[in-house]
Amino acid sequence: MKKTLLAVLAAGALTTGAAWHGLAADSPKADTQKAATISTPITHAIAGGRDSYADVVNVAAPAVVTIRTEGKARMRATMFGQDGQDGQEGQDPEDLLRRFFGDRFGQDQRGQRMPRQQRVPRQRALGSGVIVTSDGYILTNNHVVDGADEIKVELTDDRTLSAKLVGTDKASDLALLKVTAGDLHPIAIGNSENVKVGDVVLAVGNPLGVGQTVTMGIISAKGRSTTVGDGGYEDFLQTDAPINQGNSGGALVNGRAELVGINSQILSTSGGNIGIGFAIPSNMARNVMDQLIASGKVRRGQLGVIVQPVTPEAAKRAGRPDSRGVLVREVVGGGPAERAGVRAGDIITAFNGAPIDEANGLRIQVAGAQPGATATLTFWRDGKEQQASVTLAEMPPPQRRT
Repeated sequence: MKKTLLAVLAAGALTTGAAWHGLAADSPKADTQKAATISTPITHAIAGGRDSYADVVNVAAPAVVTIRTEGKARMRATMFGQDGQDGQEGQDPEDLLRRFFGDRFGQDQRGQRMPRQQRVPRQRALGSGVIVTSDGYILTNNHVVDGADEIKVELTDDRTLSAKLVGTDKASDLALLKVTAGDLHPIAIGNSENVKVGDVVLAVGNPLGVGQTVTMGIISAKGRSTTVGDGGYEDFLQTDAPINQGNSGGALVNGRAELVGINSQILSTSGGNIGIGFAIPSNMARNVMDQLIASGKVRRGQLGVIVQPVTPEAAKRAGRPDSRGVLVREVVGGGPAERAGVRAGDIITAFNGAPIDEANGLRIQVAGAQPGATATLTFWRDGKEQQASVTLAEMPPPQRRT
């Protein structure tokens, strides 16, 4: 998995202990027949029960695929030493390789320089993906396919298919692939807004290349932002279902075998699972997918404000009974918010009726709306709640870092 960032303990011992306690509570004078009457139903209940997620797995697993990619290796000087001591940024990687392998690096047996295309190293990557339509669209992470020249998809029925890259969205770390084949088994996309903290979820993918694996956990939190991306749009579902490298792009599934998230990141001190994983909500993934299918790119709305948290002091000055919402620190001149009459010092409390509790929440809500759409902004000013209608602009594409 690109960014390292999980296990649920079984309760079998507790069940055993409870049964033992029930038998021990009987009177010493209880006869053998009575003991059998008590113990037999317990044994039969355990043996005949369906305390299992096998039915969910049977539906969801065929939709989860392994993705293998191959592309040109992207070398940096810092990869050849500790703390970047060897080489300088921008230096030709071949010069660095010659430092380690001698002047004959890049030459054939006769001492002639080989054509450059024969000397470009290749890199391979492994991840997971989810079939979401019967005609072959597959959702995965952008970082799984980033820089790939060739993408292969391995299905659970042992078929291997070549995949076409439909489009990518680095800001959300999502990518959309397309395969052409019959007898595909897409998963139903659930409504991630309905997910609640404490819901049981299953993570399905190919961790560390061991083969398709299912792990179980719960939703630990919603609306998380790890801030380790490149200024992307993060509204993660946090889960303790074990996720490891290779699970990227795989499915997070609810108890109805519906896709509620695309596994994306883990938080880890060791590179392995420690019970803190993050999945992109299915609603965000569906929005990105629909736009990539329609136009090959993703457009996002822009409000034109710079906001900050509402401190208790700021709430008191504004006459607010609590610190909910975000404080408008600056309004972009000529932007949608300014045209709608929003001013610095206003406290935004809702966007299109959805409560706003922090800055990332507002950013996600605005970004999820299409440019040109009209939205209702609720804000606090002069001791009372007010509303304004705002026509959103388009968020410019992120600038590529150099």
